[in-house]
Amino acid sequence: MNRHFEDAWYYLRRAGEHLVVGLREEAEPVERRVRKALGREREAEPEPTGRERIESELRTVPRRAGRGGKKAIRKAQGRIQRYRGGASE
Repeated sequence: MNRHFEDAWYYLRRAGEHLVVGLREEAEPVERRVRKALGREREAEPEPTGRERIESELRTVPRRAGRGGKKAIRKAQGRIQRYRGGASE
């Protein structure tokens, strides 16, 4: 197949995928209202996507790093005191 036709098919498929995603997003509020009116509300929130899970984990990194760093410092200070012959806390 001609390279131009291959490119055209690629972009056509991609446009179709974006169309489906866009329609789902636009229809979501209407779907929610209809489900609520019919008494068929969805039970649970959808599972977080991989990206959302990673983002939530990354938000906790600074706290974990701070705690881990402080713990490592206390541990090193204890070792230094024991090495020097002092009482460890």
